[in-house]
Amino acid sequence: MTGGKSNNIQAKLVILGDMGTGKTSIVLRFVKGQYYDYQESTIGAAFFTQIVSINKTNVKFDIWDTAGQERYHSLAPMYYRGAAAAIVVYDITNMVSFQRAKKWIDELRKQGNLNLVTVLVANKADLKTKREVEIEEGKQYAKENALQYFETSAKTAENIQELFYEIESSTS
Repeated sequence: MTGGKSNNIQAKLVILGDMGTGKTSIVLRFVKGQYYDYQESTIGAAFFTQIVSINKTNVKFDIWDTAGQERYHSLAPMYYRGAAAAIVVYDITNMVSFQRAKKWIDELRKQGNLNLVTVLVANKADLKTKREVEIEEGKQYAKENALQYFETSAKTAENIQELFYEIESSTS
């Protein structure tokens, strides 16, 4: 950035959702611009950082990518406590992942951070022909629960940058 005074903000961001929804792929696409057809399951959580600059504001995201396996569920509060934003991901080809995403939203609400920016993300938009969760169903749930909503594809990078820029503008 050149000229003028800049603002620097640090924001903790947590990514939650069922195993296989593409949480790590979303983060890797955003942070490194990479996508792998096969991504190993996250064990516990993975940590990434990324700086986003918009309008003379730098936001350094501390991103906690949580494991989706049920056995790691009890660890999640350790990662979302104190977060400025949460991304809850489901796979558009898997209705069960959408139902579990709703449980994550409920859990985040119960933890009581009223200022938490929460985004519902319908991932794997590149697999439209295998869709089990219709766009309107996801959008309607998001609207009813005052959530931001994005449909993304980590594979094609569809809406990945827009997702994080929207979170940046909501947290700064």
